[in-house]
Amino acid sequence: MPETDDGPDSSAKQALMARYSIEITPKDLPALHEVKSDLPPGTAVSVTFLAGDGLDCRLNAAVDARRLGFVPVPHLSARRLRSAFELEEYLSKLAAQARIDQVFVVAGDAAQPAGPFKDAAAIIGSGLLGKYGVRTIGIAGYPEGHPDFLAEVLWQAMAQKHALIADLGHSCEITTQFGFNADPVLAWLRDLRERGFSSPVRLGVPGPASVKTLLRFATRCGVGASTKVLAKYGMSITRLLSTVGPDAIVTEFVDRLDPKVHGEVRLHLYPFGGLRHTVDWSRRFATV
Repeated sequence: MPETDDGPDSSAKQALMARYSIEITPKDLPALHEVKSDLPPGTAVSVTFLAGDGLDCRLNAAVDARRLGFVPVPHLSARRLRSAFELEEYLSKLAAQARIDQVFVVAGDAAQPAGPFKDAAAIIGSGLLGKYGVRTIGIAGYPEGHPDFLAEVLWQAMAQKHALIADLGHSCEITTQFGFNADPVLAWLRDLRERGFSSPVRLGVPGPASVKTLLRFATRCGVGASTKVLAKYGMSITRLLSTVGPDAIVTEFVDRLDPKVHGEVRLHLYPFGGLRHTVDWSRRFATV
C-alpha cells in the first residue's frame, strides 16, 4: 500500500480499520456499556470462553452485546465442554436470547477434554452449530506457530476445519493470535493464500497496554518477543510500566498489505489494557 506525505494512505487505513472486531470477557460487561457510544454499531464482539466463567456469565455477555447494538460472537472451547447436551443447551440459549449467527471455535488450553470434544473440528463436525442458526464459523490462525504443534500439523488442522465448514454449508473466518511483528504475519498470510484458503482473516492486534502486561500475555500465548521485535513495536523492557499502543505494527500492515496477495483482511483487537483505552485508540488511529 502506498504512503502519502502525511503518513499511511488514508484509504488503505480506513479499509483495514473498517468493521474491526473486539474481544471481551464476561467481566468486561460494565466497560462495554461505558464504551457503547464509541464503538461502531454492528461491531463484532467476541465473548471468550475462559476457565472460571460459567456458561450463564458468557450467555449474559452475548445477550448484552446484542442489546447494545453489536454482533455477539461467542467462543466455544471444545475441551471445556462436558457433553454434547451442554453444548446444545448453550447454543439453544444463545440462539434464543442473543440471536447469534456467528461463533468462534477453538480446542482450548485444557490438558484433557472434559467431554467428547477434543478439538475445534469435533464441534464443527457435530453438525450442531447449523441447527441453532450459526452461519459463520470462526477458527484460529497462528502466524508464529503454536507451542504445542508443528507448523504442518497446524496447516492440516486448518484444512480439515475448512473442509468441514464448507461441507456443512457455513462460511469461515480466521482470527489470528496477536503478535508484535508484522513480518511473520504477512508471510503466514501469503502462505495461507498460496495454499488455497480464501476465507477473510482478522489480524489479532493488542490494544494499548503496559509493557509488563503485553509481555505477560506474550509469554502465556507463545508470541515472539525478542529485544529486536519489542524495540520495533515501541517497547522497552526497562520501562515495564509504560503504555504502548499498536500504532507501529498496524501502520506496517497498512503500508504492506496487498489485497491481491493477502486477500480480505481486517483487524481483531485484544484489549489487554482495557476496553476504554483500546476503543479510544481505534478512533484516534482511524482519523489521524
